[in-house]
Amino acid sequence: MLASLDPGRRSAPVFDAHRRLRGPYTFGGALLQALVPATLEHAPGVVAEHDIEIRAAAPGLRDQVPPRREPLYTRLPDEERILVPAPRRTLRIANGIAEFVRDCGTAPRAVVVENVDQADETDRELLATLIRRFSPADLTIVVCSGKEPWDEFRGQLIAAESAFVAEPENLGALFVAADGTLDDPRALARYRELPPAERARLHDRRADELAATGDPAWTLGAIPYHREHGGDPAGAGVAALWAALDHCMQEGFLDAAADLGRRGLRLATPGGRRWWNLSQGTATALAGLGHRRQAREVLDDARRTSLDPEVHSASAYATAMLDARDPDRARRDLGRAQGWINEAIAISTLLPDPAVRAFKLGFDLNGKALIEMREGHLDQALTLVESAIKLAETDLPPGRHLVHRMILRANRAQLLGMLGHPGEALAEMDAAVAMDPVYPDQHLDRGNLLLQLGRIQDALADYDTAIRLSPPLPEAHYNRAQLLLATGDREAARADLDRVLELDPEYLDAYINRAGLLAELGRPEQARADVLAGLALDPGNAYLCCVLGQLETAAGRFAAARAAFDDALTAAPALVPAWAGRAALRYETGDLDGAVADLTRAIAVDQDAALYYNRAVALRDLGRPAEALADLRRARDLDPDDPDIRRELDARR
Repeated sequence: MLASLDPGRRSAPVFDAHRRLRGPYTFGGALLQALVPATLEHAPGVVAEHDIEIRAAAPGLRDQVPPRREPLYTRLPDEERILVPAPRRTLRIANGIAEFVRDCGTAPRAVVVENVDQADETDRELLATLIRRFSPADLTIVVCSGKEPWDEFRGQLIAAESAFVAEPENLGALFVAADGTLDDPRALARYRELPPAERARLHDRRADELAATGDPAWTLGAIPYHREHGGDPAGAGVAALWAALDHCMQEGFLDAAADLGRRGLRLATPGGRRWWNLSQGTATALAGLGHRRQAREVLDDARRTSLDPEVHSASAYATAMLDARDPDRARRDLGRAQGWINEAIAISTLLPDPAVRAFKLGFDLNGKALIEMREGHLDQALTLVESAIKLAETDLPPGRHLVHRMILRANRAQLLGMLGHPGEALAEMDAAVAMDPVYPDQHLDRGNLLLQLGRIQDALADYDTAIRLSPPLPEAHYNRAQLLLATGDREAARADLDRVLELDPEYLDAYINRAGLLAELGRPEQARADVLAGLALDPGNAYLCCVLGQLETAAGRFAAARAAFDDALTAAPALVPAWAGRAALRYETGDLDGAVADLTRAIAVDQDAALYYNRAVALRDLGRPAEALADLRRARDLDPDDPDIRRELDARR
């Protein structure tokens, strides 16, 4: 429910975030429905700037907000949309909505959000983002919940100090009502007294009423709920749940997709096409969320139930990817993954339809290439990808499976780059980008390749393009910061790192780089704050411990500095900056032999002129001039233009 927005921004509209209403972004979509029409009148450019976020979170606004940036996969038939957005895409959307609210000029100063404990994860993430990015003076968020299974969310509210929590005695129970939820326990009791057939009739009637409104958002929440409790749960119910799941997978709303899929599998007839679609979508969503055991259980059940070879091939492929893509290296089982992917390939080879066989087999060969790559067999991986490309060129119908073809070219580019063929890699990456010029992630990948080739301006242009084509994209800002650091533009690099952490306060590498940069810029307290924030995310992180050691050394807290460097080297024995930093500390405290020993360890890893120069200074002070002179000459060979090295050599002469 939504109160009218006061032009003077004095009112506090009330939104119900219950996911049974409009599914993902029930709150976010309603907020946009309230703000976008007025913004279109006075600031259409602001709406156009956030077309992706608005169309994703508020599908009912798609007729009013045409796509300005429409990737290739959105224009293809459903069976060819093989790209599954990463779970972090919703964070991009949340930040985009927050910036639209900031810039639209029509936002209220306060909003009330009810039933937060029943909200979808997309709305929870959006609320956390709004709370983090707005001060209470600009936007106060009143969060209401009848229950309290959301301690982690309350913690964000307290930390942000930009919202307060209202807990009414009863916000109601879920069941049939005008909008899919109910706030009157007496009505719920009456509902339970009805015969089952009458309950089903009420659900069917309400689903028909919602469908008649034409608002597509109802198809993601209330309509599937009512259909699965209506008179035809195995037919209309399963169809509605599958349609909602399919939409959520395309948008990257993985929590909702997993929930919809599980509900659909309880109703679908085992072994049928719709049952397999639900199984595959549910397993893919669960895997994307990191719930690998549950995903494997769904795939195992599919294998036990179906005799369809396509089901067995796809299940074997998906199971192989569960093993190959596990982010925990200790759990990753590449040998088992090889067994599963070989089974997938063996089955796909026997499929009767030539086009289906070519697509499925190419898909499986690409998956096997990933496994070979992770085993260090880059040549074999490249051969597999090239075989998949040849299949696509010779056996797939022209103009079909364009995303599949694009992914294969991008993967070939990656492998060529890893094998030391950057020119060929860039040509392949150019081809992939040309197939979908508005897909931001490929501009990001090409920018990385161009940076490796030393083409700084071209890399910068690709990073800028990725930022322009996407909702707020922390990865692009991070990569651009790396480029700017390499070119010596520290202030611009810091601005990009600030932007990364504004968008994603859990981006560990940004804390590492910004802490080191702030230390170099002579801002030790800000650097220390970043170190502590990063260590809270990853205790014992070697890079952060190294920066902490440098900060403690500069502050004269030598015992703390030694402990920090020791921690860094325990975590990463080959970390050269930690050896160099501890050497500087030992030199500072008079332990010259220790400094020489640490610099020797560093030189064994990295033949760097500065390391030789510093060891030469320590050797000189130890009274070992011949060794010091040898180090200085080696430093000069590595960096002939360094003035300090030349000066020290001149002094020796």
